Amino acid sequence: MRSRPFGRTGRNLGEIGFGAWAIGAAWGKVDDRASVAALHAALEAGLDFIDTADVYGDGHSERLIARVLNERGGARPFVATKAGRRLPAQTVEGYSAENLEGWIDRSLRNLDTDCLDLVQLHCPPTEAYYRPEVFERMERLAGCGKLRHYGVSVERVEEALKAIEYPGVASVQIIYNMFRLRPAELLFREARRRGVALIVRVPLASGLLSGKFGADTRFEADDHRRFNRHGEAFDVGETFAGVPYEVGLAAVEKLRPLVPEGATMAQLALRWILMDEAVSVVIPGARNRQQALGNLAAAELPALPAATMEAVARIYDQDIRPYVHQRW
Repeated sequence: MRSRPFGRTGRNLGEIGFGAWAIGAAWGKVDDRASVAALHAALEAGLDFIDTADVYGDGHSERLIARVLNERGGARPFVATKAGRRLPAQTVEGYSAENLEGWIDRSLRNLDTDCLDLVQLHCPPTEAYYRPEVFERMERLAGCGKLRHYGVSVERVEEALKAIEYPGVASVQIIYNMFRLRPAELLFREARRRGVALIVRVPLASGLLSGKFGADTRFEADDHRRFNRHGEAFDVGETFAGVPYEVGLAAVEKLRPLVPEGATMAQLALRWILMDEAVSVVIPGARNRQQALGNLAAAELPALPAATMEAVARIYDQDIRPYVHQRW
C-alpha cells in the first residue's frame, strides 16, 4: 500500500487506515473475536494507522486495540484517539484543563502506552474553535509528554478552517465521500498549504456506498443507522453522511455502473477518495477479516478515469447536493 506524508509530523503512513468505531459500539452487536481477527488481518497486510476514541464502547475499542497490539508485539502502528464526547453535555467549559488531562490519562491506560500518537478533540462545540485557551491546553499536554501530536475531528468545514489557524494543530478529521464533496472545495487546499494532515472518516456513508443496502434492510436497535437516523443522539451527518436513506439508495444505483471490473462498490468509493492528494489517510471501518482486507485492496485499484470522476460529481449535483452541501 502506498504511503502518504501525515502532514508536518514527519511520518509517512499508509493511505488506508482502520476506523475502530464499529468494534466499540453503536453499529449493532459487537463480536470481539471477529474484531480481533479484523485487526490482526489488517496489520498483517501492512496497515499502520488505527483511529479510535475514548467513547467507542466506553473505551472498549481502545482496550481491544491494546490487546491486539500487545499480542503482536514489535513496532506499533500509529494510533489516533479522541477526547471530549464523555461530557454529559457539549459545552466549551467542559474542555477544561482538568477534564482534558483526565480523558487523556484514561486513554493512556486503555491503550496501554506511555504516550499517545495523536489526540483529536472529538467534535466539540463550534465556539471551542474560537477559544485559543482550549488549544493552549492541548499544547501543554503535548509538552508534558502525554501525546505526540494533537488535532481535531470536526463536523463542519467552518470548524476545520478555523482549527488549522492554530499552529499546533497537526491534523483534521472530517467526513468526505461521494455524498459529501464540500471539504475538497477550499479546506483541502488550505490544509495542504499549511501542512495539516487530513483524516477522512465515514468514507462509505455508514455503509450506503457499499451498495449492499436496500429499502428492506433493517438495523439493530443499538445501531446508529437506526437510533440516529434523524439526528436523535448526535449530529445526523454522522449517519449516512446526512443524506436521507431513500435518497442515498437511489443515488447508489446511479453510481453502481461506475464500479470497475473485479472491484466492489466500497472499493470504488475508497479509491475515489484517494484520488485527492490532499487526503492523508481514509479510515473505513471493518467488523471482520473480509471487510478489513477488502478495504485495503482498494488502494491497489488503478486511478479512476476522468469520466468516472465527472459522473460522480454529476450525480452529487443532481441528487445529493441540496441535502448536504451548505449544511456541513
